This record gives sequence, structure tokens and C-alpha cells, in this order.
Amino acid sequence: MRHFISLTQLTNQEIYDCLDLAEAYRMGRIPLKEKLFAANLFFENSTRTKMSFAVAERKLGMDILDFHVEASSVRKGESLYDTAKTFEAIGADLIVIRHEADDWFQQLDQKVSVPIINAGAGKAEHPTQCLLDLLTIYQEFGRFEDLQIVIVGDIKHSRVAKSNAFALQRLGAKVYLSAAPGYVDEELDFPYISMDEAARICDVVMLLRIQHERHEHQLTTTNYLTKFGLTKDREKEMKQHAIILHPAPVNRGVEIDSDLVECDRSRIFKQMNNGVYIRMAIIALMLNEWGITNEYTLEKC
Repeated sequence: MRHFISLTQLTNQEIYDCLDLAEAYRMGRIPLKEKLFAANLFFENSTRTKMSFAVAERKLGMDILDFHVEASSVRKGESLYDTAKTFEAIGADLIVIRHEADDWFQQLDQKVSVPIINAGAGKAEHPTQCLLDLLTIYQEFGRFEDLQIVIVGDIKHSRVAKSNAFALQRLGAKVYLSAAPGYVDEELDFPYISMDEAARICDVVMLLRIQHERHEHQLTTTNYLTKFGLTKDREKEMKQHAIILHPAPVNRGVEIDSDLVECDRSRIFKQMNNGVYIRMAIIALMLNEWGITNEYTLEKC
């Protein structure tokens, strides 16, 4: 695997291997021995993804070559390709990229000689978020087969929805979608159900925020929670063991009642914690794949 751009690059077994390695890091696995450098090129605003990559890299013992787009040569017209090549030239061993374009990686594939990790591509994919969601579900249930998982919200504009729906289906889960008019993605071949039905049948409800920044026309959120979100009344209808996920940021009182963000069912902050260890695992696996590290520098559990 030259770069980690999509979960489709991984076999099911490789997904499970990544989850196992992330869990090993969570339990205290020893970090990399070598001094390496990571460049985090975030062209979109981010809190959780950017900071969890930074923490993951530091936990692995890496130094971070940070990047702030507003103070960079991008403002002088520099391309994504030239920015990436610059960081490669000055010594980055790994590049993490988040960009608003769906296909930004096509500019770099076969042209950059260090591993690249996709930290979010437009509306297309968000593979590391998907992996941390998978880890959270796996920790809870120990399986994916026959779990009923409903992804709820702005499906049309969500890279998280796309990555998760296909990965969960591959792993044996029954995936449903629920969305307000205007947020339906007709290209995704999964059944759509109402939010009332979603609450009743789900083992996992995965909520998504409305992605206003990707809309051509702003849709109103008036009464959205009552009609399409997770209210306290709907939460009471959920199965006893069912859990709530959300990739965040959370718009409290829109897609979810504020009181439910930290309720007993919620795993929202656990997802954030898992994000550090999943990203540690992906970084370590990519460095090993490239021969930048090897089995002797990746300590066994």
C-alpha cells in the first residue's frame, strides 16, 4: 500500500489487524524507536482530526512539522503538490493531508516519495474516522455481523457516511440511512428509514451534523431535532444495549438533544479517544510498509 487514501485498500483482515494494533497502543504498546518527522497539512478547519494526529505522532515519538494554511505559501499561489514536495524535501517521513477537494490525492499519487495518509477528502472519504468508529463499535459488541447500524443526518454531504456505510456492510453489519429531504444521497444503495424507526431497531445510531459549508443553498434547521434528530423521547425507544456515536463537531439541539451527548449510551468522547490510537496504528503500519521502520523498531506487544 503506497498511500492510505481509502478503506477500500484494506482487506477485512487488515482492518481487524489495524483495530487490534490500535487497541495494543491503547493498552500501552511501546512507541517507535527512531526519530521521525510528520507533516500535518490541513487545508480545512479541524479540531479532533488534526489534534488526534498530533497526539498520535507525539505518542509514537515523532516530531511534527506543523502547517498553518493562512500563514503558508499557499496564500502566494503554491499548489498542493508543491507544498507536499516541499515537506518531503525538508525531511518529512510521513505526510497527513486534509483537503476540501474530493480527489486531491490524484495530484500526488506516484509523485511523492513518502507515505501519505488521507485525513479527509471533500465529500468523498474519511478513512481514519471510519476506523475509529469501527474500533468503538468493536470494543462494544466484539463483532460487526448482523448489527443494525443507522447513519443519520446530512448523508449527501458527508464523507463519514460514505466511508462508514461501505466498511460496515463489508464487515457484515446491516446498514440503514436516515435523512431529511435535501440531505439524501441517491447514489448510496442503502435503505432509508425514518428517525422513529431508526431509534427502535438500531444497535448503533451514528449521528452526523448538517454540513452547511458544503451546501450550495442553506436549508433551515428549524424543527430539525423534532422531525429528524435524536430526541430524548426517541432515545427512550432504543434497545437497552444500543449506543450513540457522532464524529463531531456536535450541533447540540440540532441533530441530538444536548442532554444525550454525554448520556450513558453515548460513546462520542470515547470515539475521540480511540481516534488517537487508530491514527497511531495507521501511521505505524504505513511506516513499516515503506520500510521507514521495520519489525525491530515496531515493538511487539
